[in-house]
Amino acid sequence: MSSIHDYSDIIDIPRPEPRFHQRMPLPDRAAQFAPFAALTGYSEVINEAGRYTDEKRQLDDREKERINRKLNALQSRIKLQPYVTVTCFIPDKHKNGGSYLTFSGNLKKIDTYEKRLTFANGMNVAFDDILALQ
Repeated sequence: MSSIHDYSDIIDIPRPEPRFHQRMPLPDRAAQFAPFAALTGYSEVINEAGRYTDEKRQLDDREKERINRKLNALQSRIKLQPYVTVTCFIPDKHKNGGSYLTFSGNLKKIDTYEKRLTFANGMNVAFDDILALQ
């Protein structure tokens, strides 16, 4: 009497080939077991909703005057491309609000018509977005 686990009668038989269609290629067979996201993009929406933004701070007249004085002083030395540190508000592209960024660089131009600073690296900062200037 043979044991249940004894497959010696079928172990060497070749695998049957389908008669009417070709076998599915191995990569396609593996793809049918790939993970499936029923709500595509849902995790990105959740992450975006959980991301915090800052509100833009409104400067009082005294702070605006202080920044104007610094801009006037920089205007007289603009040909030297002075090294400046500026803290400015960067609006968020997807939500209300934004974030504050502090960076330093050589100031290339003060455009009073467009009301913006242009740095040597190509960065532009609007006068209204400046929080601090050193």
